[in-house]
Amino acid sequence: MPATGCMAPNSKRPSWDDYYLELASIIATRSTCLRRHVGAVIVKNRRILSSGYNGALSGMKHCEETGCLRDRQTIPSGERQEICRGLHAEQNAILQAAQYGIAIDGSDLYCTHQPCIICSKMCIAAGIKRILFTGEYPDPLALDFLKEAGIDIIRCEKK
Repeated sequence: MPATGCMAPNSKRPSWDDYYLELASIIATRSTCLRRHVGAVIVKNRRILSSGYNGALSGMKHCEETGCLRDRQTIPSGERQEICRGLHAEQNAILQAAQYGIAIDGSDLYCTHQPCIICSKMCIAAGIKRILFTGEYPDPLALDFLKEAGIDIIRCEKK
């Protein structure tokens, strides 16, 4: 999976891919995670279906208030994701679509970071067909699963 620029050549307007990746970056600014701010947008036929950022479950205290469970236990990035108050951006975007009855089968996911293995499994099960991301995440197994499932994985360079 070579890194690619997603910008439309010879255009002052961003490509659709760049547009949605930029939206994911803006969405990430809502994150309450102390370690990493991640945003995700689910799109189909150039229509935004759902979005999400990483943070605590609705109605629960944020890590900004409680501190990070993973830091207290010195858990490295990419390991033991279940030990966390929050959900990942991709999980929140998929769950938001489900909550509002929005079908995301055949859609694209734009994300500020490579999905982890849990998010990758959810993307596969939800029928997402293409994932574009900019930031790295230390989870090579996730990429293996996505490739095996036939999902197009595109790593874009940050602008």
